[in-house]
Amino acid sequence: MRRERRKSHGSHERWLVSYADFITLMFAFFVVLYASSKADLKKQQQVSQAIDSAFKSLGIFPDSARRPVNPVSAASEDKAVTPMNIVMGEELLEPAQVKEGLEEVRKDLEKMLSNQIAQHTVSIQMGRDGLVISLREAGFFNSGSATPLPGTLPVLKEIVARLGKTPYDLRIEGHTDNVPIHNENFDSNWELSSTRATRIARIFLATRLIEPERLATAGYAEYHPVATNETAAGRSENRRVDLVVMPKTKVNLSAPDGDATKAPWWRITD
Repeated sequence: MRRERRKSHGSHERWLVSYADFITLMFAFFVVLYASSKADLKKQQQVSQAIDSAFKSLGIFPDSARRPVNPVSAASEDKAVTPMNIVMGEELLEPAQVKEGLEEVRKDLEKMLSNQIAQHTVSIQMGRDGLVISLREAGFFNSGSATPLPGTLPVLKEIVARLGKTPYDLRIEGHTDNVPIHNENFDSNWELSSTRATRIARIFLATRLIEPERLATAGYAEYHPVATNETAAGRSENRRVDLVVMPKTKVNLSAPDGDATKAPWWRITD
């Protein structure tokens, strides 16, 4: 008697496996797109974990093949992260170390600009955001003009040559007194202060001694005085361009979840 062969019936639900894999990959893809628009450390960690989960579910990577991004660089893994630590570049530095570095720059500039300091056309002091080099109008600009005097160009080049060797950023701020201005070039102190800061930045960039991404400019008009505007001497001090040398701002480790949108993570005071 001939034995009948049983016909094997293939599963009609195998497509669900491929479909599930496709959906998982699409989910990971859209998570990456979303996190790319919210580029902060916390989102990057979430993206890394989501991708890990997606690939592990597909059996592409074993559990030990990937690790989430560590917010502390490998070079400093052995150092505890506390609110007193701040990040600058690739290193984890203490506020005291930042101040020590800026003090070294201060001493070098005071020696380099001793003549200008003696003539009261330059002053250097530690401020709230970092080291402040004040260039007084009397020594660098004609009244109502935003073009630096030709004789000041060597001094400006000496300054940028020293600052270009540091790891710090530089914010160039224009300031005026409270006397209104209206001439053929400027309708307000806002325009004068902003243009002076920009002209100094252009001179610095032309030397190619400092990277453009380290520079920023701002014009504050008469609203950040350092002396009274009631006297001629005070108004003279307020008409200035400040070069603010400051560390690069990174994640605020003292804020919850490393939120960099909180208040700045350090301040320097005398």
